[in-house]
Amino acid sequence: MSKNLRRLKNILSAIDDIDFIINSKTYKTTKSIEDKIIKPAIRMNIIRISEEFKKLKEQDESEILKNFTVQDLKGINSLRNYIAHDYDSTDDLIIEDVVRYNLPKFKKIINKIIKKI
Repeated sequence: MSKNLRRLKNILSAIDDIDFIINSKTYKTTKSIEDKIIKPAIRMNIIRISEEFKKLKEQDESEILKNFTVQDLKGINSLRNYIAHDYDSTDDLIIEDVVRYNLPKFKKIINKIIKKI
């Protein structure tokens, strides 16, 4: 398996982990993101996703990265930095927005890329 394919699958795995974490509780996404036990797991998976995108960028994988908007790529990197460097004041609403809207979009795009490979 190529490094790029492995990186894409790692991103999918992290998104699936977040989905599992949120769906394993009886309460909704907002409450899950605020939960003291679940919150760190969600945030760590967001960091994992960002790190894989960073590695794709460092390897100059423009064929893969061109499938994502510049705004989305900058956003996931900024969120990673925000979580890693200002953990205690990270806004749960931003995390919720990413989990609800950006990650499903990433998942759909990655699945299309993998089908082409």
